[in-house]
Amino acid sequence: MFGVLLIAAASVFAYHLAFGTAKVVYTTAAVGRGDVESTVVAAGVVQPIKYVDVGAQTSGMLKSLKVQRGDHVEKNQLLAEIDPALADTALKSSNAALASMTSQRAVKQAALVLAKSQQVRSEALFAALVISASDRDIARASYNSALADVASLSAQMKEAKAAVDTGKTNVGYTKITAPMAGEVVSITLLEGQTLNANQSAPNILRIADISTVTVWSQVSEADIVNVKPGQDVYFTVLGSPRRWTGKIRQILPTPELINNVVFYDVLFDIPNPEGELKIQMTAQVFIILAQAKGVLLIPAAAIGNASQGSVLKVQVLKPDGSVELRTIKIGIKSEISAEVTSGLNEKEQVIIGRIAAKGTTKSALTTQKGH
Repeated sequence: MFGVLLIAAASVFAYHLAFGTAKVVYTTAAVGRGDVESTVVAAGVVQPIKYVDVGAQTSGMLKSLKVQRGDHVEKNQLLAEIDPALADTALKSSNAALASMTSQRAVKQAALVLAKSQQVRSEALFAALVISASDRDIARASYNSALADVASLSAQMKEAKAAVDTGKTNVGYTKITAPMAGEVVSITLLEGQTLNANQSAPNILRIADISTVTVWSQVSEADIVNVKPGQDVYFTVLGSPRRWTGKIRQILPTPELINNVVFYDVLFDIPNPEGELKIQMTAQVFIILAQAKGVLLIPAAAIGNASQGSVLKVQVLKPDGSVELRTIKIGIKSEISAEVTSGLNEKEQVIIGRIAAKGTTKSALTTQKGH
């Protein structure tokens, strides 16, 4: 695309001046036709579009790993096993405690039945004036106490049942399965290591979905004002001639300060069905601000620092060797070339520099400056 720009890279024209053999050599470039684009260039890195760190939710020794780095796994596939001895022991203890409380409650319920019958009998005897109010109150208190004992053990049994459920869950946690389909991209722990899930949830491995990747590119604050979601973007990676294309998905609002320069993360997604793009690959990113195809182009060196939309004058070397000052208007400009929207015709020679040839005198150059 840019080759058209250097359409006649530095054609050299010379002519003799009126002062002896002195001459000025012009460096020119022919006005050509081609494509041009204005871009923001940024550095980026390839990351998975989504990933999950798989950790241990129960303590114990990592008994076995069922996968290796690079393996593709499906959702719910078995990844690792933790030695279930601790979880099994805790579950047995919880079951025993629940069984003990169940037996205790049965005893208390029998006592409650007895206390109830005694309380009913005492009420009847008191009504017949056989026993005193004190004896009746004792029977009532015994019944209420037995009732409270049963209620207390029932509450303790609920707690014991919860402990049993937790124990069963922890036993299930000893078999670690994949929460999503993807590729195992890293393994943090090895077989034989002891995991303590009580203090923190230790990560065992990471699964990433790399069928689609996200490129995180960093754009400086000077350029971010021109970058918008939906803009076309392309990038290349080291060692590959291929160009990947996409559209900006998101610009993160929180900047990052690097060497006293503010950068914003610009994200876009790229399908990666064959896995050609790898995690952490370095990308050279080009965000397209504007582009045009089949337009008149001149080298950017011919217009200096002029920006898009500028109107300026350039020198055109005519076929007879004379120089004409021409007013032109600039369209889209890249680092290499600039679009000319008016003032020039295809194949005309634009002067981009001049040098004094051997034998040139100062007076000759002075004369040429006024030519």
